[in-house]
Amino acid sequence: MKIKRYFFEIGCLVLLLSCNTTQPTVKQARIVDDGKISFTFLQVNDVYEIAPLAGGKEGGLARVATLKKNLLKENPNTFAFMAGDFLSPSLLGTIKYNGKRIRGQQMIETMNAVGFDLAAFGNHEFDLSKGELQQRLNESDFAWTSANVRQKFCGDTFPFFKERNGIKEFVPDTYIIEAKDADGTQIKIGFFSVTLPSNPKNYVAYADIYTEAKRAYLSLKKSSDIVFGLTHVTLEEDKKIAELLNDIPLVMGGHEHTNMLIDVGSTKIAKADANAKTAYVHRIEYNKKTKVYTLTSELKPITDKLIDDIATQKVIDKWNNVLNEEIKEIVSNPNEIIFNAKIPLDGRDAPIRSVQTNLGRLIARSMAYGFDNKVDCALVNGGSIRIDDQLTGAINSLDIFRVLPFGGGILKVDIKGSLLKEVLDYGQSKAGNGAYLQRYLAEFDAISKAWKINGKTIDSETIYKVAFSDYLLKGFDIPFLKPDNEGVLKVHTPSNEEMGSDIRKTTIEYLKSIDK
Repeated sequence: MKIKRYFFEIGCLVLLLSCNTTQPTVKQARIVDDGKISFTFLQVNDVYEIAPLAGGKEGGLARVATLKKNLLKENPNTFAFMAGDFLSPSLLGTIKYNGKRIRGQQMIETMNAVGFDLAAFGNHEFDLSKGELQQRLNESDFAWTSANVRQKFCGDTFPFFKERNGIKEFVPDTYIIEAKDADGTQIKIGFFSVTLPSNPKNYVAYADIYTEAKRAYLSLKKSSDIVFGLTHVTLEEDKKIAELLNDIPLVMGGHEHTNMLIDVGSTKIAKADANAKTAYVHRIEYNKKTKVYTLTSELKPITDKLIDDIATQKVIDKWNNVLNEEIKEIVSNPNEIIFNAKIPLDGRDAPIRSVQTNLGRLIARSMAYGFDNKVDCALVNGGSIRIDDQLTGAINSLDIFRVLPFGGGILKVDIKGSLLKEVLDYGQSKAGNGAYLQRYLAEFDAISKAWKINGKTIDSETIYKVAFSDYLLKGFDIPFLKPDNEGVLKVHTPSNEEMGSDIRKTTIEYLKSIDK
């Protein structure tokens, strides 16, 4: 019986082996490199606030983080870009944390959480001191690039750099991202960046925008498959760059604060709305063999329909708690809606420092309100209005702190008409910088070429009561406007209990009064 069983098992084994050898072999299909690859760019620019605005309805970097994660699911070759202006100005940046001004630390931590890949310098990055900017560079997990901005040192210029653990990583003139898809297509995507020289500082050297853009572009043409721009210049400058480098598909730009998508020849120039109210999503497909590409650009609103990314929101919550504790010392409910702006209130840097805007007039008007309107006019330096944005829709107290982050009191000054004319003339001559004056009840009559207060030409001998921001009486913006000037006859400084002790509180109370 054992012998029979042995031969039976041997027979079964032979039969099994026979079956296995006679079945056809199944070969795995080999993925063929088709030479085509698709990739996605997520672009934002001019972002000063990490949290949502307009009563929580618009913006917020935790929502941008969610958008990036969604795009990564769609295409692993997704990259996020910041086209300049993010370290300053901001309300949070003016507040002290652990004994130091925050100065953009909150933005770097939040951008690290979002997972940005590359940033360009904006003009506002140089609002920071050299040491403060160096700290922010060191803290950033993302890359930076610039072809025309370098730092001055001992009579020479050198690239900016990150320093970690004693190792310096210099900011390169150009930047290359390598991408690969499932079938093995590999591509090198090149980026160049330039920044407008509108913020001169003693530690910053600006080279010519166009010369450096072309130099960087020609360098990238040799080392990458396709080249894109990541700039922070004016629209007109972006247009000239597009004309100069006429075969780049896309310039992702900043500086302007309203969204736009403009064709210049075969190049698209894209800019999103400031403070991440919108973001641009650019989807590109590139044929490495033929060098042909397709580009579609979608403007994506960043609203409360996008869920907050949990990890990013934790960072934002940390900084919001710091902010709220500071503000509650002045107003009890920072998030209370105090006004509904049906027409955008313009606090953008260029106009607020050059022309009378509705926001500037509103702030000056509130200064008069702080003294029960018992003044002849009110004046505030445009440089103290730091929001660099437009306010629309529901406005809360926190928004006013964003507009006037430095605060300060309001002074009621008895001033001689001759000196008041000098002050107004000086402010007008400084159009384009922070000494330009935003006004209430003070207007220049172009026909008579005279300043008028409440419709009447200023009389040199008359004593006028004027509401000034206290900064102006320190002589920083207007050198001759100081309490010891003989034309300044009397200065009333409000007590802490009076409304005028803080210009932000005064503005808030005025907005509440007119929105009833």
